Amino acid sequence: MNQAVPFTTAETRGLRDALGGIVADGATPGGVVVCGTAAGDREVFAAGVVSPFTGPGTPDENTVYDIASLTKVLATWPLVGRAVDAGLLGLDTPVREFLPGMEGSVPSAEATVRQLLSHTSGLQVSTRLDLYDLTARPLHELICHEPMENLPGIHRYINRGYILLGLALAHVHGQPLDVLAGALWADLAMNGTAYGPVRQSSRVAPTEQCDGHDRLWGAVHDENAAVMGGVAGHAGVFAPAADLATYAEHLLAAGESPLGLWFRAGLEPQAEIEPGLYRGLCWVLGAGGAVAYHHGFTGTSLCLAPATGRYVAILTNAVHNGAASRTRITPLRELALKTLSAG
Repeated sequence: MNQAVPFTTAETRGLRDALGGIVADGATPGGVVVCGTAAGDREVFAAGVVSPFTGPGTPDENTVYDIASLTKVLATWPLVGRAVDAGLLGLDTPVREFLPGMEGSVPSAEATVRQLLSHTSGLQVSTRLDLYDLTARPLHELICHEPMENLPGIHRYINRGYILLGLALAHVHGQPLDVLAGALWADLAMNGTAYGPVRQSSRVAPTEQCDGHDRLWGAVHDENAAVMGGVAGHAGVFAPAADLATYAEHLLAAGESPLGLWFRAGLEPQAEIEPGLYRGLCWVLGAGGAVAYHHGFTGTSLCLAPATGRYVAILTNAVHNGAASRTRITPLRELALKTLSAG
């Protein structure tokens, strides 16, 4: 990494105004943005409220949000990197080698770890674990016995691939996924990050409301993760913006450490999503590879610019205002990516 490039006053003002704009527009009850550098410089902006019902105060960098699919980049992706480095997983080996034994035809188990990470596995896209009979067979068998939806190599965003990776990590380590992730976050001093459920308080942002009260608060929003008890490879993690900033700083300053080498591997394009946009190992790569980022369904984002050592972390609970509201935070996400691309 080169010397980190600080954010200009105009850039930080733009991000602050964009956050205030989406809150004023009713896209989310509130939110927190951290823009910072690998050198540890941080600016934190907040707007709105944690919840109009149970958290009327303004959120801050320690407010805990359900980060949804950022679970993939904060838990599963780095844990896979550690397991690969330890020789417990192989990137180009079928995932069946890292799961408990299965009988019969298991076409979906032929997907490799690399394909699962890069959403090129060909597994079925739609995932409804609530329709599975989990008393008949273990979850990994039910998924692996299903037919492929298309040939591997085509990019399609597939949550079940990360569900399988989470199950594989637990199997090869002989420990639950949340225990593995907790050890990782402790090593990185991300002390506010954990799989749910988390204790309800005014500093935990709810994700759903009903008839004037918070219906979903401290429990995972993702329905498939909920079926799995809140601990899954694709969703289930809760975190504050301060910890996302800490994680971004670790990734951008990791250098030749195992985490740094794994991050560099994650920035290698694996498949085209659309013209000019590629998927690495987990990360989305934009602006000619200048920006690596990932979004979460609830209204969260982590965006990194490796060459300039800059990042923007966004935490909102936009889904609290209705599932459609999450798309209304797009102006903030787009500005974050544009700002990092221009740095």
